[in-house]
Amino acid sequence: MTSKRERTRERILETALGLFRKRGFDATTMRDIAAAAGMALGAAYYHFRSKEALVMAYYERNQSAHEAAAHARFAQASDVTARLAAAFHSKLDVLSRDRKLLGAVFRSAGDPDDPLSVFGSGTAGLRDRSTAIFAEALAPLGLPSATAEVLARALWLAHLGLLLYFLHDRSRGQARTRRLVDELVGLFAPALTFAGSPGFAPVIARVIGAMDRARPPERPSARAKNKRGSGEGRSGSA
Repeated sequence: MTSKRERTRERILETALGLFRKRGFDATTMRDIAAAAGMALGAAYYHFRSKEALVMAYYERNQSAHEAAAHARFAQASDVTARLAAAFHSKLDVLSRDRKLLGAVFRSAGDPDDPLSVFGSGTAGLRDRSTAIFAEALAPLGLPSATAEVLARALWLAHLGLLLYFLHDRSRGQARTRRLVDELVGLFAPALTFAGSPGFAPVIARVIGAMDRARPPERPSARAKNKRGSGEGRSGSA
């Protein structure tokens, strides 16, 4: 049984998503959301501190829905081709009604400082959960863990490209994107069966090394910057 707080949060989120879909993300304000939900602006801010927080809750909901849908399909699919198709298609199923909304928030992907960026620190947990779905799709291959991790991350990146194509696909029911998924899965799934061979190990090792070298350094938090600027944390005095 859900609590009153959970029901209120759900009402605010549903209201916000409805407005985002109708008006667009940028044209909708927190005041609009509060008014449409029938509550004071302060009450809306109590549950969600910003529009970005609402979108993060939306991301969380979509990720949980994708996990549930993918796992249901995995239970009926034993070969890698079917499991990869299930991972991709179930994501499109979850997002099928939100192409307009996703188009608005997808613009944040290129800004590493944007809290909604799929590559940012704020979405790291969701990114790992999404990548784990592709790792599960590869499970029947019995790959070494390092190899499975690299391939799962590559598939996660590929799925971002497919989502971008999906956003621009004006065919009925985004049929072109669906066909593209099937063609790509049919092309790459057979090749993945060789990923566990001994000859593939040096390739994976080089990829892991390249990924480690390319990983950007952690950015200091605003709190850490303020401490450095004010002299906090230094030994002695100026």
